[in-house]
Amino acid sequence: MKKFTLIAFTATFLVIVTTFILINIIRGNKNISIYKQEKPSCLNCNVIFISFDTLRADNVGLYGYEKKTTPNIDKFAKEGIVFTNTISVAPWTLPATMSWFTGVYPSQHKILNKFTLTSTGEEKISNLKNLSPNLKTLTEVLEENDYKTGGFTGGAGVHHKFGFNQGFDIYVDDQDFAGFNYTMPKALNWIKDNSNRKIFVFLHGYDIHGQYVPEGGYDYRFVDFDYKGSLTGSKQEQKELREEGIRKGKIFLTNNDVKYLTALYDEKISRADQQFENFLNEYQKLGLMNKTIFILTSDHGEELYEHSRIDHGHSLYEELINVPLIIIYPGIIEKKIIHSQVRSIDIMPTIMDLLGIKLNEEVTQQMASTSLIPLIQGKKLSLDAFPETDYRYSIFLRALRTPDNWKLIQNLESKTEEVYKLNKDSQEKNNQIGNKQTELLRQKLNSHINRIIRN
Repeated sequence: MKKFTLIAFTATFLVIVTTFILINIIRGNKNISIYKQEKPSCLNCNVIFISFDTLRADNVGLYGYEKKTTPNIDKFAKEGIVFTNTISVAPWTLPATMSWFTGVYPSQHKILNKFTLTSTGEEKISNLKNLSPNLKTLTEVLEENDYKTGGFTGGAGVHHKFGFNQGFDIYVDDQDFAGFNYTMPKALNWIKDNSNRKIFVFLHGYDIHGQYVPEGGYDYRFVDFDYKGSLTGSKQEQKELREEGIRKGKIFLTNNDVKYLTALYDEKISRADQQFENFLNEYQKLGLMNKTIFILTSDHGEELYEHSRIDHGHSLYEELINVPLIIIYPGIIEKKIIHSQVRSIDIMPTIMDLLGIKLNEEVTQQMASTSLIPLIQGKKLSLDAFPETDYRYSIFLRALRTPDNWKLIQNLESKTEEVYKLNKDSQEKNNQIGNKQTELLRQKLNSHINRIIRN
């Protein structure tokens, strides 16, 4: 009886495995990994990299937000790998996005602001090729591996004048602060024209940004109270509040003001989520899903008065650096939620790893990042994160965020420091400077800074 049961079980297992292999071969997925213990890969697959500019993680449904802002992202994420603790290395678009494409920290690629001051005091537009000519971008590596590369962006902080078009066959940035309603149709048309090639698409929209107002205005879908205040959510108003915060270090808003602005922010997230659903539906019609890697993330978050300001760039608090990261690729055996700390700079080597592209020695030495594939395989990685900002030459901050939830923020100008234990103080209200951990954190952060200076 036991022998018969064993034979039956073995036969059933073989049928299941054989069926899975046949399904993927029929779909054209001959190059995907099929065993959980193997290294995940998707050789020669397309890559769709979507940047939801200004999207903080804690306002996304699958990250625990109580409002239904992202039902489509949430549903899609169930098919992939969700990273719950992703730290952006910069709290605003320009340096953060360049770090995606180079795999290094902003101080290493040197695109710290829109303008760079020369030794003579002259301002010149910051450009990657001029400031860091030896750095090779993600798209340049992909081009060398026979990929067609298309960038479809909202311009402004990701304009080609800063060097973002390096390695792209086409790079759209002709409308500043454009949303997905502008960039997604252009991307789809290009994808259709190149559907017989291996493609990499960088798809970006400012739909959630303070300098974007929904087409046709707000519908106030998340305003659930009778707001009597003076705020409107306009671009001009947002700019004025942002500038006041830069000048004074804080602004004054009432509780209802904050609640109202948060509701408008959530509406913009919801609308971006709807645009994503539309894009996904059209992409599925092209029959490319079974050979496409999707990366969904954000360059930075947004302060909603947690530390007496709004907007981004000006601090390294959690609301600005904790971002969503979702990776989906064909043949995933086990959907996962990964709680280990990872960094936004780790996306470039992870993409290369999934595609099976071996980096040459020059690019390998360039990397300040690591592939996240070991985490997907169930292995452990302990990664420190070192966010930084020199926002508009008005503030100079460096930080260390450790895997065990300690955080040190240094103000390079005022020489002040802040220390937080994030699992006990997620709002960063109780500065523990002088704690016995302070000196260890300081040594590690200073070592990182000095290493960059030496290199």
